[in-house]
Amino acid sequence: MKKRILAYLNYIDELIESDDSDWDKESKKHLVQIGFFAHERQVHLIVMALFAIAEIICILYVHYTGSLTILLLALAILVLLIPYIMHYYLLENSVQRMYQQYDIMQNKMEHSFHM
Repeated sequence: MKKRILAYLNYIDELIESDDSDWDKESKKHLVQIGFFAHERQVHLIVMALFAIAEIICILYVHYTGSLTILLLALAILVLLIPYIMHYYLLENSVQRMYQQYDIMQNKMEHSFHM
């Protein structure tokens, strides 16, 4: 997924620099891609939040009981949680960048909102 997102962002950046595109058609296609990536972001947010909740529950359980087995489970969940956080960070920043690209595309068609 990371390769796909970065490749798509680069493709759109190159398209924006070229200035010779059908911006109406390209912005509609871009909105579809934003929808796909935003959905992916939402799914990963839910999974990441569930892993984080499981991690907190395990840590609290270890704190109150001192269970070594649950401590190992907490470490295993942490090992999975870190890559989820990194991937979600990439998704979040990429979708935010796509919003900016969309604004630029809209400005190429007509003057509109742009940050």
